[in-house]
Amino acid sequence: MVALSGRTRVTLQATFVPAENAFAWWGPDRLDRAVAAHDLPPGRPGTCMLAVPDGARIVAAEREVRLVDVDEAVAALTALDRRSRVGRSIKTWQEAACLVDPAAEPTANRPADRDDEFAALAARMPTAAHAVTDEDGSAVAAPAALLAQFRRAASTTAELTGAVDAQLRPYQVHGVAWLRSRIELGAGGVLADEMGLGKTLQAICLLAMRRTERPHLVVCPTSLIGNWRRELARFSPGTTVVRYHGSSRRLPDDFEPGTVVVTSYPVLRSDEKLAATAWDVVVMDEAQQIKNPEAQVSRAAAKLTATVRIAMTGTPVENRLDELWALFHVTNPGLLGSRSRFRQRFAAPIEKRRSAPAAEALSSLVRPNMLRRTKDLVATELPAKQHTSMVCTLTEEQVRLYREAVDRAFTEGLGGGIGRSGKVLALLTALKQICNHPAQYLGDGPAGSGRSGKFDRATEMLAEIADDGDRALVFTQYRTMGELLSTTLGETLGIAPVPFLHGGLSGDRRDQMVRAFQEDDDAPPVLLLSLRAAGFGLNLTRAAHVMHYDRWWNPAVEAQATDRAHRIGQTRTLNVYTMITGGTIEDRIAQMHDTKRGLADVVDGNAEAALAKLSDDDLHAVLDLDLGAI
Repeated sequence: MVALSGRTRVTLQATFVPAENAFAWWGPDRLDRAVAAHDLPPGRPGTCMLAVPDGARIVAAEREVRLVDVDEAVAALTALDRRSRVGRSIKTWQEAACLVDPAAEPTANRPADRDDEFAALAARMPTAAHAVTDEDGSAVAAPAALLAQFRRAASTTAELTGAVDAQLRPYQVHGVAWLRSRIELGAGGVLADEMGLGKTLQAICLLAMRRTERPHLVVCPTSLIGNWRRELARFSPGTTVVRYHGSSRRLPDDFEPGTVVVTSYPVLRSDEKLAATAWDVVVMDEAQQIKNPEAQVSRAAAKLTATVRIAMTGTPVENRLDELWALFHVTNPGLLGSRSRFRQRFAAPIEKRRSAPAAEALSSLVRPNMLRRTKDLVATELPAKQHTSMVCTLTEEQVRLYREAVDRAFTEGLGGGIGRSGKVLALLTALKQICNHPAQYLGDGPAGSGRSGKFDRATEMLAEIADDGDRALVFTQYRTMGELLSTTLGETLGIAPVPFLHGGLSGDRRDQMVRAFQEDDDAPPVLLLSLRAAGFGLNLTRAAHVMHYDRWWNPAVEAQATDRAHRIGQTRTLNVYTMITGGTIEDRIAQMHDTKRGLADVVDGNAEAALAKLSDDDLHAVLDLDLGAI
């Protein structure tokens, strides 16, 4: 602050904000006027949590700022008149900008790496220059650490221009810089951005910037091999891509620098050549595939020789904390200790006792090695999701079939042990099929109207959506139900049949369906999808409506499916409908979702296994039909 005519004038300040890949101008009340007075870029309006003076104290407070992307800020800072009456923070960052400016050639007194100069700069950096706080506002970034992130961000921003054919958002540039930092540290990591934020693009940028003699390896679900090849060709057309899948697969004897080999998890599980090759960067896409540490594919992933291993998943924990251990056992071996030690120190206290100290200790270990951003934080331009639960009434036939199935199961007895689990699972499946449509349960299709309240209501809603000129995605966990919906909806909408994307289709056929839905004005306005087959890797932003026809135990799986439409490119509010048959097992699942949704740190385990452990009386109370709830 500067004293002027007996008054105190707050000078303009600057802080580098890594998460935004930008500088924040802040300080004066008339911020825009102060920025313009110094011929600095106006930036975009925003808010940041900063450590600021409050009387004699320094407190964390949300401040209005103007955000300027790194490349634009560096150019402006280097051009700024050094006599400008700005805060010491801007003067400090002006020095830093000159140190990373490619136009500033190193001399005998200015070494090319400039580490000593950055160290000296860190020692005299004022608080305002590194005032950005951590997530909970309890600490500010250390000067040396923030300068290191700035150097990495500046070099990443500059190198991306020639490396990829894409315009990245600021948070994506930050993601690429973070991935590069993992290589510098010689440690892997988990890119856990929420679905739809461009994890694939960030990984492609990393690979494109690493033109090493060692090849790179991308491991993904079989259905995504084609998608990875297309995205690499689109964003990095100069990259050599090898498809390593199928019976005739082979690796070249010599790799061109920067070659990317794309393979699948089934191949990784059994192919010895992958384990025998020395890789540079290994990227494991949809890394929930390796969340079972006992699985052969997880063990194969852990044995890969690489400079760094990166796992990508929008849901790092779906059911149990063991999944987190499995991910880091592959990417950062030893970080979380042995599996037994991890269970003793973290999993048991957190899952069984909800121990806050154990959760904080785990978070402190994981946080530096996992980058997690949500749409609410970094893609605020995305429209909102509007969730609606559609509670449907059972028909008389459904009531009869439901009660008969429950009564028969308990009359015959569910037994104990493994046999009990199998019988309970069979009963749950039968009840969910009855809720969907008697034709699915009895196998006496096609599905007609008047037999299922849910089916009739879904058909009416989808017809209305089509009449309004909108498009919808409909998810079901059952292939049989999808085929029944395909036929009947086709008759209702005048389309025979409505396309149904499921795991039994070839990759080319799935790609054709997605392209038609996204690009063809004459394509059917409804696309049916198997929940598991379409839970990842698809971009279906043309849909403004998503319907979950039947319920999955884990809300994270449904959220993944919903995000096929709620991702960058979506321009409208997304209407999400969950179809629930009142008074049934579906109602119980809905209640469970209400307690789990949004609580990624609360793990309830396998719901079906938990139900099997209930006594007959308790289980009957859960499954019995409650017509009063309809």
